[in-house]
Amino acid sequence: MATSFLACGPWDSSSQMGIQDGTVDKKVAQYLDRDEMLAATMAAFNGVTAHCARCHDHKFDPIPIEDYYALQAVFAGVDRADRPYDPDPEVAARRAALAEEKAVLESGALVDFERGELAAWVSAKRSAASAWRVLVPEEATSEGGAALAIQPDGSVLSAGDRPEKDTYRLCATLPGGTITALQVEVLADPALPHGGPGRQDNGNLHLSEIAVTIGGQPVAIQSAAADFDQVGWGVARAIDGKPETAWGIYPEVGKSHRAAFIFAAPVEAKPGDAIAVELAQRHGGGHLIGRPRVAVTSLPDPGIAAPMDADLAALLALPESDLTEAQRRELALRFLRERHAAAAAALPPQPMVYAVASQFAAAGNFKPASGPRTVHVLNRGDIHSPGEEATPGALRCIDGIGARFDAGPDEGARRAALADWLADPRNVLTWRTMANRLWGYHFGKAIAATPNDLGKMGAAPTHPELLDWLACELRETGSLKRLNRLIATSATYAQRASDGTAADRRLVRRQRLDAESIRDAALALSGALDLEMGGPSARHFNASKGVHVTPNLDYFGFDPAARANLRRSVYRLVFRTVPDPLMAALDCPDASQTSEKRAESTTALQALALQNSALLIHAAGLLANDIALTRSDPEAQVAELFRRAYHREPTAEERRDVAGYAQAHGLANACRVILNSSEFLYAN
Repeated sequence: MATSFLACGPWDSSSQMGIQDGTVDKKVAQYLDRDEMLAATMAAFNGVTAHCARCHDHKFDPIPIEDYYALQAVFAGVDRADRPYDPDPEVAARRAALAEEKAVLESGALVDFERGELAAWVSAKRSAASAWRVLVPEEATSEGGAALAIQPDGSVLSAGDRPEKDTYRLCATLPGGTITALQVEVLADPALPHGGPGRQDNGNLHLSEIAVTIGGQPVAIQSAAADFDQVGWGVARAIDGKPETAWGIYPEVGKSHRAAFIFAAPVEAKPGDAIAVELAQRHGGGHLIGRPRVAVTSLPDPGIAAPMDADLAALLALPESDLTEAQRRELALRFLRERHAAAAAALPPQPMVYAVASQFAAAGNFKPASGPRTVHVLNRGDIHSPGEEATPGALRCIDGIGARFDAGPDEGARRAALADWLADPRNVLTWRTMANRLWGYHFGKAIAATPNDLGKMGAAPTHPELLDWLACELRETGSLKRLNRLIATSATYAQRASDGTAADRRLVRRQRLDAESIRDAALALSGALDLEMGGPSARHFNASKGVHVTPNLDYFGFDPAARANLRRSVYRLVFRTVPDPLMAALDCPDASQTSEKRAESTTALQALALQNSALLIHAAGLLANDIALTRSDPEAQVAELFRRAYHREPTAEERRDVAGYAQAHGLANACRVILNSSEFLYAN
């Protein structure tokens, strides 16, 4: 909850992903990343520049360097990354319960189950025990010189030199009987790049051709099927007789995969017959199988299924009466683990959100911390001059609240302790800061003009008694909604800055809509605003490959009628390094920096940007078409336009002038003028 806030701000991908753990440079990158988190948190909720104490005690406010590194220790266990989450609370609770059950089962303990369920599972497993039989190779050779080691589970792990191309030959002895198909598993393994199952740097593999001989006679393969096919590299290419084609599994790396090869006719093998399987990997580039395992079946219509491991097959082969208590427990444990895996697989996939996380998929050298990292008080902020270890905590200058947290190694408890500290009724900075921000949102100017800095170097409040009164109201009610209502129904809010009736011009001023509101208001007026909530971000540009990592973005050539362009501005994708020219002209903040308040300027460029914006031209055309459908008289059309845009009737002079302009240049151009007028752009 609320962890995306901490992920806002720049992230140094080259340092975090490219530099190895444990190095000085990596530690510097981690300290700087935590600096972003604590600076944003303390500025947003307490209005203090705590990050100024990174190298020495704060020069103006009572924040010692020890407090800064105490805040660093709060965030020492998290990084900013894509993390999965469950939007449905019931699914989240179910997933959490399954995680607890998994921990119990991994410890070797049992959980509750019905004896009838176990009996049915054992019966089904005994029926399936003969479906696929793993062949344990007696010999495994590599044509390219790789080291092939036969594993206890019957697989073969490839290590040592990685040739560009290779052919593996696996030889085993058959017990006899009918064989209808052979299955090749390519198993994931932590020793392989990206966990395998291939030896290529990206974890992929290419199986060019497969050949099978039984009793010295080649076996014809009729068809093939796999649990996953790389686009353009389907498993049928492993039996097409063309060494330049192959079966691949990218991008599903880090997972085990299976491919079944169905024989053209069943083969009757005698006990002791030799079987040889050749796995040709001729595509090149080191696309080799990292850990293959083969199995055979006698099923008349075999599918793709995981072969049963030898230990479980041996247990199932024993009569029920011969099982020891330990063996019964082992069967129960295997049943529970399989039941758990099925329940976990039945849960809906988790969407991803960019936020802080203590557990996430590693990317290069960017890996999650196993627990809160050790943070030292750095003398003068120098990584080479560490002092004593920092204890997680906050600011000692707030009277009556403990400034150090007894949270131990639980990184979540550390952040929860900081949240409790921020929300403590005795933390006057929180209530004063939030009340000041809320006033600024309503009036365009906060009571203290520097919302991120209520310290000595910040602007003094123009009305300190009012600020304290609002802060106490917020603290006592605990409701931003109630304080919003109180401000919006006040006599001060009802005063008009534009006509000079405001009693105190320091409290009330005319406020222009922000960039996002201007955009959304124009679309809403046209009737085209898409109010659908949620979903992925909307791109308002055409992207093409750039010279380096940053792509080329074309905002001007983007189709203004595209559905993405009609979504609310809150869903637009903000490209930090290449901002939208229209939004930038309207003072939309720089997304790569912390902005404590909206800037507001008045320039000719803004009028030109609005007048020539493809989006505004499109919105004006839609508005004009809609008005023309219901009003045919030019003056009636103008009256309808004023009612929609200004919520008032036009004066006689406005009606005449705008109607004349519409007749000369078209109603759509008249609508463009209205959408670019000060009365439309400014809130009163």
